Amino acid sequence: MSFQEKGKEELLLEEEVLKQNEIVLFNDDVNTFDHVIDSLIYACDHTPEQAEQCSIIVHYKGKCTVKTGSYDDLKPRCSMLLEAGLSAEIV
Repeated sequence: MSFQEKGKEELLLEEEVLKQNEIVLFNDDVNTFDHVIDSLIYACDHTPEQAEQCSIIVHYKGKCTVKTGSYDDLKPRCSMLLEAGLSAEIV
């Protein structure tokens, strides 16, 4: 593989990484830890431990990226979180 081909391959890999979107969950004063954890398990396929860690980060930092992927995969997941009364957006 030539140097030029390798450079093009690396550029394509970088573009694929950059296309990843994120669901960011925001803190609120309404929802309980249990509700947030249950919602993350349901909507984002988190393990209970992962959901608990995200809920703690959201509580103390104000926000947390809870899922990364393509926009088409994240849209219905974000909608489920919003329907559960959580504050989330895709970035």
